[in-house]
Amino acid sequence: MVLLDDLDPAQRVAVESPAAPLCIVAGAGSGKTRVLTGRIAHRVITGQADAEHVLALTFTRKAAGELRARLAHLGVRGGTAGTFHAVAWAQLRQRALDQGQRPPVVLRDKARLLARLLGGDTDQAAAAAVDLERAKVRGAVPADPALAAAYEQEKRRRGVVDFDDLLDHCATAIEGDRAFAEAQRWRFRHLYVDEFQDVNALQFRLLRAWLGDRPDLTVVGDPNQAVYGWNGADVAYLERFTDHFPTAETVRLDANYRSSAAIVRVASSVLGGAALARPPRHAGRPGGSVPTVRRFDTEADEARGIARGLRLAHAPGTPWSDLAVLARTHAQLRVVEKALRAVGIPHRSAGSDFLWAPEVRSEVRRMKEAPSALAFDSLLADLDELAHGDDVDNLVALAGLAREYRSFDPAPSGAGFASWLAAVVRRDDPGTAGDAVAVTTFHGAKGLEWRTVFVAGLEDGLVPVADGDEAEERRLLYVALSRAEQELHCSWAEHRRARRSPSPWLASVEAAVAELRAEAEAPAAPPAGWRRRLACGAERRPVAGDGALDALRRWRANQARAARVPAAVIVPDDVLAAVAAARPATPDELSAIPGLSRVRANAIGESLLAVVTQAES
Repeated sequence: MVLLDDLDPAQRVAVESPAAPLCIVAGAGSGKTRVLTGRIAHRVITGQADAEHVLALTFTRKAAGELRARLAHLGVRGGTAGTFHAVAWAQLRQRALDQGQRPPVVLRDKARLLARLLGGDTDQAAAAAVDLERAKVRGAVPADPALAAAYEQEKRRRGVVDFDDLLDHCATAIEGDRAFAEAQRWRFRHLYVDEFQDVNALQFRLLRAWLGDRPDLTVVGDPNQAVYGWNGADVAYLERFTDHFPTAETVRLDANYRSSAAIVRVASSVLGGAALARPPRHAGRPGGSVPTVRRFDTEADEARGIARGLRLAHAPGTPWSDLAVLARTHAQLRVVEKALRAVGIPHRSAGSDFLWAPEVRSEVRRMKEAPSALAFDSLLADLDELAHGDDVDNLVALAGLAREYRSFDPAPSGAGFASWLAAVVRRDDPGTAGDAVAVTTFHGAKGLEWRTVFVAGLEDGLVPVADGDEAEERRLLYVALSRAEQELHCSWAEHRRARRSPSPWLASVEAAVAELRAEAEAPAAPPAGWRRRLACGAERRPVAGDGALDALRRWRANQARAARVPAAVIVPDDVLAAVAAARPATPDELSAIPGLSRVRANAIGESLLAVVTQAES
């Protein structure tokens, strides 16, 4: 079957396995979405599943769109792919229409309704709104059960629901209405969940309701990328999958086809000894350079150093969009964006143009009305509901910004948030919407990848953030580091508004980098292919020996000094040794050396070949 032709053994097992339920633990870069859609297509093609009865669930509209596109490309038509909220809303709407009732109307302002129940006390209402949301998502008892009951009764009287109600009401309807349950389970017979590490208690309850006592469930996830605990996500549902489904089987995808072996090792080093699933054991992508770690005196120096590094990494003929700069918070990225504008490097930030989107401008105007911290928290809870209920990407970003602002301002307000937004999130310069360097946060980078990644601001208090969950913050750093395919550069600044110390996890990164450098500098025989070339070319060119390698190292040091970047950024140690051993005489021979692409060879080739030629003369 063509569908299976280019899968590795583990991927093929995941696609073909007859097991149900099946849990696929898929590490970063392991091709999880490809495997999930491949499994759906394989089961449909072989008659194990009916395409019309497939339900594929995920957490963003973008991810749902990708699932639909991939399935269509594989020839799978029909079925349902969408977010939990979108699917639940559609089913509740259809149920209401079938029963001749009014479809659900979503409540826009939870705090305002609560204030009416509390005699106009807006501050108490704001706090109650946050508590009720957390309790609903986690399936916990609210702090004030009587108020919660009154709130539910008032919503019923008005005929409205809030966004979490969409999930709760759909699950309740399935659990209590036999006819509705049978209809739902007839329609959705084959269930698949992507990014299962991000599921929360309410979503899991709805999933179990849809599934019933049937075993036809496949989930895909990575415990090491569980970074949404603040939103109620519980990685335990993935880690203890067999506790919920004792007959389930587990398949692990350990290969990383995105990143080089060096990047896989460095990224995995920050996970520590936490009880997580195994990180990928090997990398499927060859080549790549040893990652670098650099200290800067100030955040401005760091930003200028990143700009120089980007300029050097942008080889002729390659797109700027191959490059990215990541930091923990938007505020850190502001300094980087200023440095990139100063030298004319096109870039696109997480805030590019989104503040001008109608839905964002409307929400910002509404949040400006919050005069106090409690009022701001209430509006933030509302924004979270709106953003994650229908998964409006711009509002998800706005909610993240609001939470970041909340952590910085000791007396948050709507006016303060608007001012902070104007200072931190800037619209891109004209003409940078196309080919541009991505500048975004660790959270914003999840699910994306770039050839070269600069991870900035690795300082204590930022990585991890103060009062952050340590395990989740480790995973978040892992997500950032594992976005890189071939080159990874880490940095921190000793002064960022105040004196800083390096992230406590930077030592693990530096240790992994030191090991990689030692391995690269250890004497080693040339790759097998080069042994043959050296033998065939022995009469044509004399052996350069250590003299060529020494000359190449001096050349690289001068290049790095001029560019003010680490030497490994110019050419990695292992690649430099391969050049000295192979003694290339032409650009084609140079670009054929493992780890040195044609693009990179074109950028530095003339100078490098001149050094080799001079060393041999």
